[in-house]
Amino acid sequence: MDTEKLKIGKIVNTHGVRGEVKLLRITDFEERFIPGNEVIIVSDDGDIPLTIASHRIHKGFDLLTFEGYTNLNEVEKWKGLHLYIDKKQAAELEEHAYYYHEIIGCKVETTEGETLGSVKEILSPGANDVWVVQRPGQKDLLLPYIEDVVKKVDVTSGVISVELMEGLLD
Repeated sequence: MDTEKLKIGKIVNTHGVRGEVKLLRITDFEERFIPGNEVIIVSDDGDIPLTIASHRIHKGFDLLTFEGYTNLNEVEKWKGLHLYIDKKQAAELEEHAYYYHEIIGCKVETTEGETLGSVKEILSPGANDVWVVQRPGQKDLLLPYIEDVVKKVDVTSGVISVELMEGLLD
């Protein structure tokens, strides 16, 4: 039985010799990494369910160890792989908050109905997220996720309605 999974990070390296991995996080939920929580690595050999043994932050990266894995040689093969949670573990979100997987792929159009493109990725550079909109035959449009720009998000229909501020299309 294949369960639906949500990506929460990418293992970018190992750290030290005691089985610690360096994770590039792609979730806003710090509680994902509490020791005892279940996560999944998806590899060519199939899904590997793991239990987090420890978590700490070092130089902007999450460092994790997993129960039963205590040395570098056991975890090195996971470099470059993604870490997931089962979709059933997803936290309830407050109003006007969305999971990345709900936004990526949505069609973006102006409040006048003009199609701009679709969201291909989300950047989190600071105070607010920036949605990268892939436009056919043009360079990507960077949309700040703020009230003045994003007017309506309908994840059910996959359509996002925006009002472009002056200078966004330059």
